[in-house]
Amino acid sequence: MAEGKTGTTKVLMEETRIFEPPKDLAENCNAWQWGKKKGFKTEKEMRAWCGEHYLEFWDEMAKTYADWFKPYDKVMDDSGMPYFKWFTGGKINVFYNSVERHIKAGKGAKVAYHFIPEPTDQAEKAYTYQEIYETVNKLANGLKGLGVVKGDRVSIYMPMVPETAMAMLACAKIGAIHSLVFSGFSSKGFGDRVDDCQAKVVFTSDGFYRRGKPLPLKPQADEAIKEIGSVKNVIVLKRTGLEVPWNQGKDIWFHELIKDQSAECKTEELDAEDRLFILYTSGTTGKPKGIEHAHGGYCVSPPQTLHWVFDLKEGDVWWCTADVGWITGHSYVVYAPLSLGATSIMYEGSPDFPDFGRWYKIIQDHKVSVFYTAPTAVRMLMKQGEEWPEKYDLSSIRLLGSVGEPLNPEAYMWYRKNFAYDKAPIMDTWWQTETGCYVISPLPMTPCKPGSVAYPLPGFNTTIFDEDGNEVPLGEGGNIVNPTPWPSMLRAFYKDEVRYKKEYWEMYWNTKPGTYLAGDKATRDKDGYWFVQGRIDDVLSVAGHRIANAEVESSLVAHAAVSEAAVIGKPDEVKGEAIVAFVILKKGVSPSDDLAKELKTHVRTTMGPLAIPAGVFFVDDVPKTRSGKIMRRVIKAKALGNPTGDTSALANPEAVDGIPLI
Repeated sequence: MAEGKTGTTKVLMEETRIFEPPKDLAENCNAWQWGKKKGFKTEKEMRAWCGEHYLEFWDEMAKTYADWFKPYDKVMDDSGMPYFKWFTGGKINVFYNSVERHIKAGKGAKVAYHFIPEPTDQAEKAYTYQEIYETVNKLANGLKGLGVVKGDRVSIYMPMVPETAMAMLACAKIGAIHSLVFSGFSSKGFGDRVDDCQAKVVFTSDGFYRRGKPLPLKPQADEAIKEIGSVKNVIVLKRTGLEVPWNQGKDIWFHELIKDQSAECKTEELDAEDRLFILYTSGTTGKPKGIEHAHGGYCVSPPQTLHWVFDLKEGDVWWCTADVGWITGHSYVVYAPLSLGATSIMYEGSPDFPDFGRWYKIIQDHKVSVFYTAPTAVRMLMKQGEEWPEKYDLSSIRLLGSVGEPLNPEAYMWYRKNFAYDKAPIMDTWWQTETGCYVISPLPMTPCKPGSVAYPLPGFNTTIFDEDGNEVPLGEGGNIVNPTPWPSMLRAFYKDEVRYKKEYWEMYWNTKPGTYLAGDKATRDKDGYWFVQGRIDDVLSVAGHRIANAEVESSLVAHAAVSEAAVIGKPDEVKGEAIVAFVILKKGVSPSDDLAKELKTHVRTTMGPLAIPAGVFFVDDVPKTRSGKIMRRVIKAKALGNPTGDTSALANPEAVDGIPLI
């Protein structure tokens, strides 16, 4: 294993299985149709050309995937680096590209969303593009009536319902900047974000459903904003029928706001660099950072990458299971699929209500053809065994996808077998809140390796640097970087220029200025396939050797008894850090000292003696974000007896209590 100042890591486990895509899919997928027209002979040649000529590539994509009110003068302007600008001089609007142009093309009757409530006694509802168009126009008129103008911030604190997407679109239409906050956040977490962006209007709902039962949300919103003077109005969606506290003159029911509004509203012609949204994400310190994204880039990269990576065709039914409150929901539940005129599933609830057959039933009933979810969900379903998927007909699926934590090979194989009868390829994607779109991923014609995100996508020059700015050779790993910009990249941190420059651009500024530091580590095997290892701070230092937490976790999950694992480092006087594993067992497997010893032996066999955990602890669950990322920082704090901070953003905050002191 490599060590020293360059801070590289090595591939410890080698994946040799390769799955070729079905020939018909590979030959007819959207990406290769473009490649053949351009005269490329191989996928490798296509990817290489697009990276080398990235400005020419993105220029063509901008003209293919977006409609412009006014053409841009310049594809990319790097004169203010690291504040890159794209499509300067162009006039555009995300709402026009997502909805309005489909109406003008006569496609208003097409279903945009099949909304499926969590309570099983509530009826499903199909929302057409025409319905969304009219409701968004009424909502936009309502917002203008409340004094919301271009550049104002609007905070959204709502559950996974179509009205949340419509609130986003209404803001985009009039040039207001939306800031969604996941409805599972605490009132303090929401209030901090509203206060930071100084929102003029807040959207919330009376409540939401969890395991079929209504729970209040508006009281939390009221608590959050009670001392924030910027908030003039609160728009409340009636979702559950719960009685809520009411502030006369400030609160307005969603349905009352739009009731008498016109179904037509002029769409603002915006500069490509006008801000679309601010999305707050937690850094390694836990302090939220407001990441800004722009209209122009968001009209190009998200739809283009969705069209190429997941090969969406006219008759497909797309289901991205992410909540709209996270970047995956922004990009691939709202803006990209709508921009492509696709039909999507929007499901309000959890995968295990009323039982573990819920997702499979939705796939069967709606003939979902392209399905995209997080590894944590796959592992949760895998823990329940094969009896659930065997009850349903999942033959409609032609492509699968993964987002969030690395999809370990064991879960990859289970997912492929049980969701797609070993036929559908898995598009395992790497990207971030900061990137706005997929960056590293297979394409439908790419031979896939379990656990690998394949290669950087066309138009990206993503690579791996050591800490001195040298590109690392195959077989070694380091920091994921983008030496060249891309259209949907983050534009800034809201009101925090110093942190923006320091966090993403400072590390390589003296050697390779303009290089974006992603904050994640990865390795490439001898064939050039990428394996993401997790955050830079999620690398263990054991006796001077650097080992990725994710790789040890993958080794543990490869054991037949293990459903999921989280690995942290514990301070050790001799080794620097000792590896400690928290293991979730599959259904029907009982914890024991013998099993703990067996798991240690298993890691030794697959990774070598350096990676053997000093301790193995069996737990029911580990803390994770809604996007599926294991919160090792929280686990480590709890295990070492330190404060864990605000855990309300977790999908399962109760899991923190189950982490033992070590």
